[in-house]
Amino acid sequence: MAIVCGVDEAGRGPLAGPVTASAVVLPGDFPVSILRDSKKLTARARNEVALRVRSEALAWTLGWASHAEIDRFNILQATFLAMRRAVLALSVSPDVV
Repeated sequence: MAIVCGVDEAGRGPLAGPVTASAVVLPGDFPVSILRDSKKLTARARNEVALRVRSEALAWTLGWASHAEIDRFNILQATFLAMRRAVLALSVSPDVV
């Protein structure tokens, strides 16, 4: 079975600060239906989902691109950089991202 990695970012909207990305590899039986838009969840539900993801994930990591990298490369390329850093930091090598 292929190891599939999901990646997402946060922090693209602020005028200052880093952009952050997370990479996660979940087990095949994880109920992905609970992974909805976090802005549509209550704070309690968002926390419960985050705890479940971190406890059941086969691997998860964070990656960042600094405000200087955003200024140098642009927000889109800095986002890709943060995502790349997160994926490369995983303790397992995904087959698909």
